[in-house]
Amino acid sequence: DVQLQASGGGSVQSGGSLRLSCVASGFTLDEYAIGWFRQAPGKEREAVSAISTSEDNLWYADSVKDRFTMSSDIAKNTVYLQMSSVKPDDTAVYYCAKGPGARLITTYPAEFDSWGQGTQVTVSS
Repeated sequence: DVQLQASGGGSVQSGGSLRLSCVASGFTLDEYAIGWFRQAPGKEREAVSAISTSEDNLWYADSVKDRFTMSSDIAKNTVYLQMSSVKPDDTAVYYCAKGPGARLITTYPAEFDSWGQGTQVTVSS
């Protein structure tokens, strides 16, 4: 079965750091691009970062550029989202999902599937 499981969320103070993990099973990271998304209460789900390991291609939303770093560990079939200098606006449930193919051609949430259960990140001021 194709599955993605996100973990690592928690409560952190503004300016702090947190690392999220997303373990993939049923496929390998070079077969599909992986995206990190978040959804805050009352807001639409938005893309945060995405990676294509086959292309060595990374994308970041402007709101997290220079603060968040996405990476992958092929041996562990896991992607990470290192969150630094976090702000209260980063508070949301964070999800990882699988893209339509190996290339990073979209960051539109509707084009991704195999959504994990999400992990809550709460940033206090």
